[in-house]
Amino acid sequence: MSPSRPTLRTAVGTVSAAVLATSTLAGAPAANSAAPAPTAGARSGATAPRDLAARFPDVKFVDIQGDGGITLKANVFTPGDAAPGRRYPLIVLPTSWGMPQIEYVVQARKLADAGYVVVGYNSRGFWQSGGQIETAGPPDIADASKVIDWALAHTPADPGKVGMGGVSYGAGISLLASAFDKRIKAVAALSGWADLIDSIYSGRTQHAQAAGLLGGLGALTGRPSAELQGILKDFLGSNLAKEGDMIKWGTKRSPVTYLDQINANGAAIMLGNAWGDSLFPPNQYADFYEELKGPKRLEFRPGDHATAEGLGLLGLPNDTWDHTKRWFDHYLKGADNGVDREAPVQLKSRSTGAYEGYKSWKDVPSGHRRIALNGTQRIATNWDSGANGGIVFLSSILDQFLKLPPMASIPLLPRSVAAVWQSERYTSAQHVRGTAKLHTTVTSTAESGTGIAYLYDVGPLGVGKLVSHAPFTFHGKAPGKPFGVDLELFSTAYDVPAGHRLAVVVDSVDPLYIEHNPSGAKLTFSSPADDPSWLSVPVRD
Repeated sequence: MSPSRPTLRTAVGTVSAAVLATSTLAGAPAANSAAPAPTAGARSGATAPRDLAARFPDVKFVDIQGDGGITLKANVFTPGDAAPGRRYPLIVLPTSWGMPQIEYVVQARKLADAGYVVVGYNSRGFWQSGGQIETAGPPDIADASKVIDWALAHTPADPGKVGMGGVSYGAGISLLASAFDKRIKAVAALSGWADLIDSIYSGRTQHAQAAGLLGGLGALTGRPSAELQGILKDFLGSNLAKEGDMIKWGTKRSPVTYLDQINANGAAIMLGNAWGDSLFPPNQYADFYEELKGPKRLEFRPGDHATAEGLGLLGLPNDTWDHTKRWFDHYLKGADNGVDREAPVQLKSRSTGAYEGYKSWKDVPSGHRRIALNGTQRIATNWDSGANGGIVFLSSILDQFLKLPPMASIPLLPRSVAAVWQSERYTSAQHVRGTAKLHTTVTSTAESGTGIAYLYDVGPLGVGKLVSHAPFTFHGKAPGKPFGVDLELFSTAYDVPAGHRLAVVVDSVDPLYIEHNPSGAKLTFSSPADDPSWLSVPVRD
């Protein structure tokens, strides 16, 4: 007989607690027996070993009452040198989607070592926490405030120095909470979202692999609410009759909806994401960043969802978490570490791995190169040309660590199912930085349809490496009547070597997305004289 999901959750939680206890207390008995007693003449600034209490943060597993009386499973790290009357900045870390409450223990311990009270808690509906998965709905936001209330009442946390942060789901909840709880002074939102609809429904196209992954993981590790189950069913089932309800549901859970409140509250907000994030593409974070009025920072790195900070959760060196700590140190502790004087937009190139600093997102490109999409090309739909955005997580991870993005042989792409345009060979390297934009005229034989646009770096042998892509879907168009399409491809930082070309490819099928092309439908791409088609590539000279 297979164990039930609650049994599995309990088992994993128990093992996790044991692992945490072992890692936290490793070496403690020896240290205790060897530690010399402080002498009467010891100075407070002496370099002799600190006593055990000061060296090891205090760790407790606790139950916190969330909104509506549900139980939130949490762990609390308190600085080892805590004393009556002494206060410390507080950092609250909601867990990621599907992750157990020990997700942040490594980073929480480091922060406690540095003088923070840290509370990590399992978001409602997951693992052993009560309630159902509300997908960052109002109960989740209320939970965040309840956790802050609890921490201020039961730990030496300073009510004037409260921060929140987290990865993915924890990032989204933290941003949303900063709109509703004025006590939050600093936020570090890593691999999160600002616009949920623009993340998983960009170009009016369902991101099938992303939504399927979230739905499956939620069902495995938690208890999806009836509302979430209905939204996923209609979303993955392409129920257009429910499109308005789905958009309303997502808008309610998008920090950008509450931008004015976030700006009014004035929390210092750090946003971090990956260029190839399969769940929350970078565009929506960049747009949100530009509208923030308070202290802010934007960081983009190679990789996929949560891979930029994931190794840091395991205790390995990680610049994302290092930058996060510096952000909290300055805005919660007042440390003069220079983070406020650095270029606030920090981009790590997919090609070189080097950081580049900019004063704003709009200043990232210094110019644009246009690729003319001349002529008329007609393609059949429902056939995969061989051009695609890859596989969720796997493709961007390969790009992050091995610089192997999805590839396609551009000369071999069948022109019957893929429209292809190419630039001239560039005599110098092209530093693509920012968001490429496509404008074209489409005529369809059906009232609905889907296209996916790709931008490739094409070498001398015709092999194209994917630079960026994005889908678009249309409904309610008159068959045979041309209409304009304007599309933003996903933002990136990629260097095209000298001697290479850029190629624009549009086809109608990609395993990442749900397509809406009726059987036998054809798409025609044209470039009218009074409205020419083009793709604009942002470059940094």
